[in-house]
Amino acid sequence: MSVLTWTYIIVGITFALYIGIAIWSRAGSTKEFYVAGGGVSPLANGMATAADWMSAASFISMAGLISFMGYDGGVYLMGWTGGYVLLALLLAPYLRKFGKFTVPDFIGDRYYSNVARTVAVICAIIVSFTYVAGQMRGVGVVFSRFLEVDINTGVYIGMAIVLFYAVLGGMKGITYTQVAQYCVLIFAYMVPAFFISLAMTGNVIPQFGLLGNVTDGSEMALLDKLDQLHRELGFAEYTSGTKSMTDIFCITMALMVGTAGLPHVIVRFFTVPKVRDARISAGYALLFIAILYTTAPAIAAFARTNLINTVSNKEYAAMPEWFTKWETTKLITHEDKNNDGLIQYVADPSTNELTIDRDIMVLANPEIAGLPNWVIALVAAGGLAAALSTAAGLLLVISTAVSRDLIKMQLKPDISERNELIAARLGATVAVVIAGYFGINPPDFVAATVALAFGLAAASFFPAIILGIFDKRMNREGAITGMVVGISVMLFYMLKFKLGRFGGGTAEDWWFGISPEGFGTVAMVINLVISIVVSRLTAAPPKEVQDIVEDIRIPSGAGDAVAH
Repeated sequence: MSVLTWTYIIVGITFALYIGIAIWSRAGSTKEFYVAGGGVSPLANGMATAADWMSAASFISMAGLISFMGYDGGVYLMGWTGGYVLLALLLAPYLRKFGKFTVPDFIGDRYYSNVARTVAVICAIIVSFTYVAGQMRGVGVVFSRFLEVDINTGVYIGMAIVLFYAVLGGMKGITYTQVAQYCVLIFAYMVPAFFISLAMTGNVIPQFGLLGNVTDGSEMALLDKLDQLHRELGFAEYTSGTKSMTDIFCITMALMVGTAGLPHVIVRFFTVPKVRDARISAGYALLFIAILYTTAPAIAAFARTNLINTVSNKEYAAMPEWFTKWETTKLITHEDKNNDGLIQYVADPSTNELTIDRDIMVLANPEIAGLPNWVIALVAAGGLAAALSTAAGLLLVISTAVSRDLIKMQLKPDISERNELIAARLGATVAVVIAGYFGINPPDFVAATVALAFGLAAASFFPAIILGIFDKRMNREGAITGMVVGISVMLFYMLKFKLGRFGGGTAEDWWFGISPEGFGTVAMVINLVISIVVSRLTAAPPKEVQDIVEDIRIPSGAGDAVAH
């Protein structure tokens, strides 16, 4: 069967599964809509958290980034992995013990202020919409190639699917759908990795294949072979870096602390019955995430090697079918500048004839390697699972921020549960429409767009959360001022250097040589300093708030142990 037929079959089966789960687990109360009733098992929550965490950026774009950037692309791997560890160990158990449904809920109560709550709602919406733009873009990329439709049409299809199970099931439906989506995405990611690793290195384990020798008779290590190919084409060596250490540090730190401030991941720790279960599910999620994240560098190296060997200095007329299929999506473009019929893929932009969108590398990898059609279709289903799972979590954050943190907690406290649930579903519907617009008009490719969302989370939420847990003296004036200044600085920098607003310049004009993806670290430090200074110059929080801060840092049962 053709790739198209296999794609319809596999994607159709997985979509039917997601819709069936959504109908089975539809939310009947606000608690089920917001936190799945608080009764999810640690294992299921660990799988759902992993699916929520591993977005289209992880599945589709991260290996593509590493494939093109080589050593420099490792910052995304380090930042996102380290960030999850930071979240799981430093924040999640304390936030779970605090017992609030959302990050704005925590900030509003911890800082005894509806103004702080409103600022947090605005920050959550900005972060989530920036993040979801990358997911919807990923959905469009997958559909455009494998269902052979326009990218925009692909976004519309993705919107319809997410709208159905996010609006119907809320967090309950999303949680169990994400369990299924994790199984789909990890199977889809690993199967081609096993095939390609065995074919290229003779080792079925991709992590070992990355460090092994290629089986082309040269007896060269895979990474040495890739360095040689890069040198021949004028690119920087794959294993050498070109970014400054300052920028590498800032991007890594922004991704780490941004992770710890992501509202759609934090809320997952409220869906389990107990604080202990939050810790256990965090451990499970880390294990499930590590499977993909330790495989990504291998897939990146395999894809880069196969791509160069397939297209560089080869006849355009003799290109395989996958090349022409991707050309129709305009994610690969070719211009024969010297009219010799060959594809010149080189580093020099004046003579280079091939332009490749980084987001296609994981999706095109099985086709480039000549794997069976069912494997190619499986990867398409995995990419959709990754994008849709995260998109659903983000859309729920947006709808919850509006229905609970804005309407229920501030504008209309006496609203009935039924009407609150209707407001949440309407909020999710509007959020899907806006997310679709951003998916059609994204600021950059998937991983870069997502990295900007992490920078915004780092600049706004992380200081307010970390100081709210560990600093009794932190007050509302400090938190509000810090969040407003932090996210404003990050938005200005992002608009200036990513979207060309405010007389935007080039990379040579970056402040301190720091890219927009890394500037979240600077904005976070500014937020942190301003928050602490303002809190020390204004009145201390009420004693009952300080007592709450003391209490959430004491493990459950510790008081009884001391008493005895």
